[in-house]
Amino acid sequence: MTLDKELINRIINVTSKAAISCHKFIGKNDKISADKAATDTMRSEINKLKLNGEVVIGEGELDEAPMLYIGEKLGAGGSLNIDIAVDPLEGTNFVAKNLPGALSVISIAEKGNLFNAPETYMDKLAVSNKIPYDATDLDFPLEKNIKNIADALNKDIKDLTACLLNRPRHKEIIDKLNRMNVNMKLISDGDVSGVLMVTDEKYKVDIFLGIGGGPEGVLAASAIDAYGCKFQGRFLFKNDKDIIRAKKMGIKDLKKKYDLNEIIKGDSIFCATGITSGDLVEGVKVQDNKYTTQTLVTHKSSKMCKIFTREDIIKT
Repeated sequence: MTLDKELINRIINVTSKAAISCHKFIGKNDKISADKAATDTMRSEINKLKLNGEVVIGEGELDEAPMLYIGEKLGAGGSLNIDIAVDPLEGTNFVAKNLPGALSVISIAEKGNLFNAPETYMDKLAVSNKIPYDATDLDFPLEKNIKNIADALNKDIKDLTACLLNRPRHKEIIDKLNRMNVNMKLISDGDVSGVLMVTDEKYKVDIFLGIGGGPEGVLAASAIDAYGCKFQGRFLFKNDKDIIRAKKMGIKDLKKKYDLNEIIKGDSIFCATGITSGDLVEGVKVQDNKYTTQTLVTHKSSKMCKIFTREDIIKT
């Protein structure tokens, strides 16, 4: 089995089942149970697939089980060896509080092609494929990036929109954007979704920037790779423990700026199934004894960027 259409359908099944498992926890203010349900289901479904998988992006390490941990081996065996990045429930608070935008997310690539990222922060920048590659850079001043995007799109700066997490650490960026009169889409969580906003004009986002999760950065990069968008990231380490963990993973230059092609190589499949409805996909619907789910799928080699809708019979 290669990274082909048959496997895409099987991966859609994984995230769809994980999303459905969270449905009963929507609005119950119990994010721990919701996350556990998504994790347990995702693990169970991946273990049914004929592949040899290893989690390179997960939720912590072995001692933090029952989460899908970095280094965990998954799959029922076979000739296909893959790296797996997972976020069984991106937006635990969205499910707990019945807010928009919760997703169940997975990305897979052939063995050795998906960056093994530590569970730490990452400074990120993402722009659409309509922006010349050298027009933006993580190391440019914010003002330069914004001006270059405006020039590339032939827009006034006041007509641009930047998406970033609404966090105290971003106060300086938010203040600068305000002074430049740039529109902002401030999100409370879910920076995989945030990065994906640059992929299509319908989302009206011209740049994603700021500090979020490192694992989420790798997932987002694998998604927008199929769109030909630009992504850059730099890990930020909070303490010595983070640095030791990064070095064990083979990261030698702790200040390195990573381009997209260093984070995800070769072919890849990305699936994000909606749990609660958001900008990208609709959430889980229940009607006529069926669950209906929507999944955003990207497949690099076939240039697939498509939303799939599927139905699952409710078992009684």
